[in-house]
Amino acid sequence: MNPTTLNPGLEHTATLQVTTDKTALSMGSGDMPVLATPAMIALMENAAMLAVAPAMQQGDTTVGSMMHATHDAPSAVGATVTATARLTAVEGRKLTFDIQAREGDMVIGTATHVRYIVGRDRFLAKLNAR
Repeated sequence: MNPTTLNPGLEHTATLQVTTDKTALSMGSGDMPVLATPAMIALMENAAMLAVAPAMQQGDTTVGSMMHATHDAPSAVGATVTATARLTAVEGRKLTFDIQAREGDMVIGTATHVRYIVGRDRFLAKLNAR
């Protein structure tokens, strides 16, 4: 791992189509046929992971640790939602992102997200040793 090669400003936008399996009704996080908050959060995490993935050394990845998010507007089945993650801070292995989710021009959610750089093999070995 060499976090010094990571610089604030790295950015990625991830996209999803709202389908019935991504609704609050289907995921059990609510009882309405709108984009589920957990699905929006997963999209946000994906954008953050992909923002720094090209800068990872062989064998390293990032794992999510904290998400402070708001989900401010609903999105219907069929809508296209994007999440843009921007790396704002690098502190050793700790990476902090600002993320914005949008449906077209409308902001539907925002987040501050923390990820940590980990070695894949070591991370999985610790899991398997439990």
